[in-house]
Amino acid sequence: MRAANILHLGVKELRSLIRDPMMVVLIAYAFTYGVYTAATAMPETLNKAAIAIVDEDRSALSARIVGAFYPPLFTPPALITQAEMDRRMDAGLDTFALDIPPSLQRDLLAGRQPTIQLNVDATRMSQAFTGSGYIQSMIAGEVTAFAQRHRTETLPPVDLALRARFNPELNKSWFGAVMEVINNVTMLSIVLTGAALIREREHGTVEHLLVMPVTPFEIMTSKVWAMGLVVLAACMLSLHVIVQGLLAVPIEGSIALFMAGAGLHLFATTSMGIFMATLARSMPQFGLLLMLVLLPLQMLSGGVTPRESMPALVRLVMEIAPTTHFVAFSQAILYRGASFDVVWPHFLALAAIGSVLFVLALARFRKAIMLMA
Repeated sequence: MRAANILHLGVKELRSLIRDPMMVVLIAYAFTYGVYTAATAMPETLNKAAIAIVDEDRSALSARIVGAFYPPLFTPPALITQAEMDRRMDAGLDTFALDIPPSLQRDLLAGRQPTIQLNVDATRMSQAFTGSGYIQSMIAGEVTAFAQRHRTETLPPVDLALRARFNPELNKSWFGAVMEVINNVTMLSIVLTGAALIREREHGTVEHLLVMPVTPFEIMTSKVWAMGLVVLAACMLSLHVIVQGLLAVPIEGSIALFMAGAGLHLFATTSMGIFMATLARSMPQFGLLLMLVLLPLQMLSGGVTPRESMPALVRLVMEIAPTTHFVAFSQAILYRGASFDVVWPHFLALAAIGSVLFVLALARFRKAIMLMA
C-alpha cells in the first residue's frame, strides 16, 4: 500500500497546487515571460552608453571626434559647456564626459602632444571599464587618420584566427535564456515543496494526515515527486516553446539526458525545500530563509561567474551544493552537446547529495510531525 499512498498523496498535492492561483501564475511567469525577458534584456558589453562632450576647440578634428560616437555603442553625444559637465555627472545623466581642449588641432599640427580629458562615472562598472577602452581607441583612430590625412590599416605581426565555438554569433541571449531556465528550476522546486508543507500546516490539514494510515516517508515522498514533476514539465515546455521556439536558441545536446539530470537535481532541491519548511513557521519566514540559501546557491554555482575565478575555499564548499553540479552538466549538455560519458560524475554527485538531503529532511520532518502531534 505504500506505493499507492505515495501516488494518491501526490495527486492531492497536484490538486492543491491547481487551486492555488498565485503559485500557478508564478510557475507560468517564471518559465515563459521570465525566461524571455532575462534573455532579451541582457545588455551587450557596451550598449547605448550616455556620453557628453565639451568641444572647446570647434575645429575639424574635434568635429571628427564628436562624430565618431553613435549608437548602438553610445547615445548621440550631448554637446555641453564646461560648467554643465560636473552637474550632469552628479545627476547621473552621463556615464562619460569628454573635454576637448581649445587648442587641440593647433597643438597636434605643431607636433605637440595635446591632452583630452575623459571623466568617467565609475559607479557604472560594466560600462565604465569597457567604455573607457572603446573611447581611447576611437579617439586614437580619429586623431591618427586626421594627422595622416587618410586611414591606414596596420597589419599585426601575427594573424589571430578566431573561432567561437558553441555560440558563433556571440549572442548573450543564448546564454541568458538557458541559464534562466536552470535558475528557475532550482528556485521553484524549493519554493513549491516548502510552500506545500507550510500551506498544510497553516490550513490544519497536517493533522488530518496524522490520523490517516500514512507514514512521514510517504507524505514527504509524495510532495517530492509531485512538485518535481510540475517543475520538470514546466522546464520541458519552456525549453521547447520559449527557448527553442520564440528565442530560436539552438540546443546542441539531448534534452532527454538533461531532463534525466534535472530529475536528480529536483530530488535534491525538493528535499531541501521540505527541510527549510520545517525550520520556518510561516511563509514570510520561509521567504527570508529562501533568500539566504538561494542567492549563494545561484551566484556561486558557476552560472554567473566561472568557478575557476572563485577562491579555492568557495569552490571546495560549493562542491556539496546540488546547483554546482546541475549548472555544470546543464551547460555541458545544452551548450556543448555532451553525452552521458562526460556528465556521469555530476549525475552521481547529485544522486549522493540528494540522498543525504532526503534523509536529513525526512528526519527533520518526522521530528516536526511528532511536535505537532
